[in-house]
Amino acid sequence: MKKWVTEEFDEMSWHDVHVHGFRLVEGEHGAGELVLDIDYILEWLRDEESFRFRIAPATLQFHQISNLRFYLDYATPTIGIVPFSLNAITRAPATYRTGYKTFRWNLEINCPVGECSFECPGFTQTLRAPEQISNLQRLLPSERGEINGV
Repeated sequence: MKKWVTEEFDEMSWHDVHVHGFRLVEGEHGAGELVLDIDYILEWLRDEESFRFRIAPATLQFHQISNLRFYLDYATPTIGIVPFSLNAITRAPATYRTGYKTFRWNLEINCPVGECSFECPGFTQTLRAPEQISNLQRLLPSERGEINGV
């Protein structure tokens, strides 16, 4: 399966990528792993009047995260509980007083309103299944190989 790493960040886009789940894994020295279950849009395909999407389930894992802030508001817009979607993932270099270099990451959530920010040195992203063509920007549970949505 296809795998991406931190050095390929500038070649990637997470616009309108849907997040089906997230998990925090405790690590050493107070840092941890942030693991996101996403439908990664590999390509936007232009039809005559609309778009279709080349998309695949993927795992996006940020390594050695710290200073996590997470905000997600499903109540204000009064929408149902559905996978949330990202507008973008951005990063900026950060250096600690000790000389340790890392990145400050920001996951801009466009629906519902939200944001996730943290510091970490990098990520890996791996496709978990073959890509599919979809009229939606996300896959349905049956298309992701889920049983009863789980």
